[in-house]
Amino acid sequence: MRVLAYELRRLRSLRSTWLIVSAVVCCDVAAAVVLTRQLPAGPLSTTEAVRAVTALVPLLPLPFAALGAGALGALSYRHEVRYPGLAASRVTLLRRLWLLVGKLVVLAPVALALAVLTLTLDALAVRLALPTGVTLGVFDDPVLRPELFVDGAPVGPARSLAAFVLLVVVSGWAGLLFTAVVRSAVAGLLALLAAPVLLEPAAAMALSRLGDSWPLWAQELMPFRFSLGRFGLGSGLGSRLGLASSARPGPVAGLAPAGVAELLVTLAVPGVVLLLGCLLTQLRRRAL
Repeated sequence: MRVLAYELRRLRSLRSTWLIVSAVVCCDVAAAVVLTRQLPAGPLSTTEAVRAVTALVPLLPLPFAALGAGALGALSYRHEVRYPGLAASRVTLLRRLWLLVGKLVVLAPVALALAVLTLTLDALAVRLALPTGVTLGVFDDPVLRPELFVDGAPVGPARSLAAFVLLVVVSGWAGLLFTAVVRSAVAGLLALLAAPVLLEPAAAMALSRLGDSWPLWAQELMPFRFSLGRFGLGSGLGSRLGLASSARPGPVAGLAPAGVAELLVTLAVPGVVLLLGCLLTQLRRRAL
C-alpha cells in the first residue's frame, strides 16, 4: 500500500501529468469535431459514430487517448530514474519489482479515467458539431436504437468502445514497460507507436490462415490500416504480406472459437516477451 500511495502522490504532483491530460483532451475534441464535419450526408452509421467518438485520426497508429496513456506510463518510469523518490528501490531487486507493479496498478485506473473522459467529451462534441445533412437515424429512435447488450454480452458500438478503453489501458502499460527496458521515454514512446504497425500484419496473417478477417468491432479501432485503404495502399500491402483475405471488404461480426484463440495468442505473445524482457533487464541492473 505504501508503494501505491507513493506512486499516486507522485503522479498527481507532476506537472507533466496534467499537461499530457490537457493536451490529449484538446486534441481529441478537435479531432472529433473535424471528423464529424467530414461525415457524408445521410444516416450516421455505427462505424462512423465509433470512429468520430474515439477520434481515430488516419495515419496515426493509436488514438490520442492511447498515446496519452502511453506517455504517462513512459514518463512515470523516466521521472523515477532521473529523480528517485525511493532510494532503497534502486538497490533491492524485490523492491524495484514491487515499484513497477505499483506503477502498473496505479496507471490502470488513470488510463481508464482518461479513456472515459475523452469518450464523454468526444460524444458531446460530435453531437454539437453534427452537420445538418447527417441524421442520427437509429441512434435517435428509442425503438430502432441498436441494442448495446445481448444476453449480458456487449455488441455493436458497445463492444468497440469497450475495446477502445482496454486499448488505452494496455497502451499505458506498454509505454511503462517499454521505457523500463530502454530507460528512455522517447524510445519507449517510439516503440509503442511501432508496436501496432508491426502487430496488425501478424494478427491478420493468423486470421487469414483460418479464412477469417478482422471482426468489425476491431477494425473500427485501426486508424492506420483504415488510412492505408483510403489512400489505395491497403490491398497492395496486403498482397505483399499474403493477407488478401484479411483485407477484403465486409469484415465478419465475430470469429470462430479457433480464430479467437489464435488471435489472442498472437496478440499476447508480444506482451509476454515484453514482460520477460523487463524482468531480465531488472535482474541485470543494480538500479531502476
